[in-house]
Amino acid sequence: MIKAIFLDIDGTMVSFNTHRVPENTRNVLRDARKKGVKIFVATGRHRSDINNLGDLEFDGYITLNGGYCFVGNKVIFKKPVPPEDVEAFIRYGEEVEHLPCFFVEAERVSADMENEHMTAMMKLVKFEPRPIVPAREFINKEIFQMTAFFSVEREAEIMNCLPGCTATRWYPTFADIVARGVDKSGGLEKIGGYFGFGVDEMMAIGDGGNDITMIKYAGTGIAMGNAGEEVKDVADYVTTSVDDDGVGCALRYFGVV
Repeated sequence: MIKAIFLDIDGTMVSFNTHRVPENTRNVLRDARKKGVKIFVATGRHRSDINNLGDLEFDGYITLNGGYCFVGNKVIFKKPVPPEDVEAFIRYGEEVEHLPCFFVEAERVSADMENEHMTAMMKLVKFEPRPIVPAREFINKEIFQMTAFFSVEREAEIMNCLPGCTATRWYPTFADIVARGVDKSGGLEKIGGYFGFGVDEMMAIGDGGNDITMIKYAGTGIAMGNAGEEVKDVADYVTTSVDDDGVGCALRYFGVV
């Protein structure tokens, strides 16, 4: 029996076309909560950037790809990027190539510069402008995620400089860099432990590369119809797209509603 559902935001609950939660998705999530199923956000976003879910109510949040998890005002897990890796990334920018980056702290998100790829990403997900802060100011700060703009082809070279980190993508122009061992599946484990859910009682729904670990971890893993093939390949079920009632189709298929 499904007791908890974990949902990505962009491309899962929220349409890239309308930048909103479709009404049928809103209704089915409300119906599930009325039946006693707990609903959780599982996102790469910072909590200040969760700006597109309207008045939907959730029972907890996995943010920053699992690096910062909270229920109400209680932080139940957090793991920052190793400070030496933050410094190594900044040094790479000074000595090799300055890569635009969001530096994500517990209470704010800043950028060290902006280019056309960052501008396009912010427009895509309706982010507010970031304060521009020199990268050196983040040395010795508690950084939970670095969202850096570089190509897939450059990833191995850059991540080789950051041995304490891993990178995931949900869009091709940038990577979310987090501490090694941090991913959305870890968020499911922490939330599940907090509430007492077994793995078989959890459902995870997502569409991006950063959703793969939670889709594999949950007893029931769902890929959206608009997901990439690598996401669909690990899912127990592939539903329809975000714009075609994908969340609702999955919940009805498994008898949640």
